[in-house]
Amino acid sequence: MMKNNFIERTLMSALLFLKDSVFAEEYALKSGFLQGLDPRIKAVSFGLVFITAILLKKAELLIVLYLLCLVLVVLSQINLRFFLKRTWVFIPLFSLFIAMPAIFNIFSPGEAVATLKLPYFQLTITREGIQAAALFVLRVLVGVSYAVVLSLTTRHTELLRALRYFKIPQVFIMTIGMCYRYIYLFVAIIEDTYLSIKSRIGSVAHYSKGHKIVAWNIAYLWQRSYGLSLEVYSAMRSRGYKGEPVLFNDFKTQLKDWAWLFLTAVFLATMLYINTKIWVR
Repeated sequence: MMKNNFIERTLMSALLFLKDSVFAEEYALKSGFLQGLDPRIKAVSFGLVFITAILLKKAELLIVLYLLCLVLVVLSQINLRFFLKRTWVFIPLFSLFIAMPAIFNIFSPGEAVATLKLPYFQLTITREGIQAAALFVLRVLVGVSYAVVLSLTTRHTELLRALRYFKIPQVFIMTIGMCYRYIYLFVAIIEDTYLSIKSRIGSVAHYSKGHKIVAWNIAYLWQRSYGLSLEVYSAMRSRGYKGEPVLFNDFKTQLKDWAWLFLTAVFLATMLYINTKIWVR
């Protein structure tokens, strides 16, 4: 019984986390600092941040970029606890596990910091390995944090529309937009399906019967998805869709947008200059 409750709690928690993460557009409607910027300018400035994070070779400079991200989070009226939960789970922790082997002398020879003695061999943790692993994790953390800030402070429709100004093919934009719209529907179907199964068979089912139920629901979900895609396409065709949707261009660039882009470019150029000087030394 406890196992079934654990599965139910895990499933419901995962679905709730997904909905909270993807559909937290209430932050994009607030009157914060980043919410007031033109989405196109925001996309360009954050793109420069991503490039700079890749080029930086000093952990201290990446930490400065991350602290700046936290300042932007506060100025944009985003709950700091909510933001940290979304940026420290999954990708940064997963990158930490990926980077762990790099701390050993097998992959990063150098100055020894500690030695792990095993029955048949020993592993040495090197200073160069720790620095390389920390640099990798910090780059991932900075990239994920700025990407989350961009998505939280910009409505997904505006963000996708802004990407069209950078000549990204329309088919990719439409695919992402439709996937985003139907994730919520998919999550709701999973919740309803699980609730209906539980209400009909209870919390315990025979192994073979469970297989049949899962197989039937997979087939039903595929059939429903196929029918829904045909209905959506027919609705789009009936409204004049011919491969390129017509979008209203209501973006207005103001002086504060250009000032933000200029200051961002100057700050990042300064970071790269400092990084080059320190690296040369």
